[in-house]
Amino acid sequence: MGGRAHPVGFLPAVGPRPLAMKQFQQYLSIERNASVHTCINYQRDLEEFFRFLGQIDLRNITAMDIRRFVAHLSQSQVSPRSIARKLSCLRSFFRFLCREGTLDQNPAVSVPTPRLQRRLPSFLDEHQIIQLLQTPPTTTWRGLRDRAILETLYSTGMRLSELVDLNREDLDSISGTAIVRGKGKKERLCPIGQAALKAVQRYLTRRPAEQKLRMPRALFVSQKGCRLTARQIQRFLIRYARQIHLPATIHPHSLRHTFATHLLEHGADLRSVQELLGHASLSTTQIYTHVTAQRLKKIYDQTHPRA
Repeated sequence: MGGRAHPVGFLPAVGPRPLAMKQFQQYLSIERNASVHTCINYQRDLEEFFRFLGQIDLRNITAMDIRRFVAHLSQSQVSPRSIARKLSCLRSFFRFLCREGTLDQNPAVSVPTPRLQRRLPSFLDEHQIIQLLQTPPTTTWRGLRDRAILETLYSTGMRLSELVDLNREDLDSISGTAIVRGKGKKERLCPIGQAALKAVQRYLTRRPAEQKLRMPRALFVSQKGCRLTARQIQRFLIRYARQIHLPATIHPHSLRHTFATHLLEHGADLRSVQELLGHASLSTTQIYTHVTAQRLKKIYDQTHPRA
């Protein structure tokens, strides 16, 4: 199957391949406004693909080569979701080469994407989310910061990466909104509730003075005065979740799922939830209707005399 494969870490440096990959990265970053995370993942996916193929000219790559790569990934126990992402990367890469005139046709177009099992998002009920929001201590500025972060995630439904990128000037306490930079660097105005605004204000009055911070513009900073990272927030969320015995599957994105689920359960329409979440497609938001439908069915079964 991988007859032309090379050892891990070997990437042929001959021909136009390295230049094409570099130009593709520039295209993703500048024209597509792709995030740094997406650019890094696509770079790794391309390197993995070319390691598998070995010495082969870009113009000689066929759909069968890509199918062999997909089969290799599947046999290596790579998840269907990861395979789908790698295929998406290859389609984008070859589409770019067609646009640039390097190729006449995209060999990845005819390769089918593996069927994905749609996972229902994990979320908290209203009692659990209140417990979690009240867990961080209010005796230290770091505890106040953590409480403000949790309140903001639940109040706005923003992604963790969007929260990490927030600056102080992005928050308007008078209008009760925040400027959020989403996928593709698209900005949207996100409402933020009074409870979250108060939590943020309490944190800001207690955090170190700006002259003591390395990154004073950042809204949420670490003990060293730098912008908090997604990993740091993940860690303290898991720690607080364990303190109140929440499920091990809870993570920062669960607060986004909780936000959407609670809005729908309280009567919000799907299109409004789509706008609040910053989803480009309504189909992405529709997964929450499955969650709420399942929950309603459970309530019906438990409470209706003739269920």
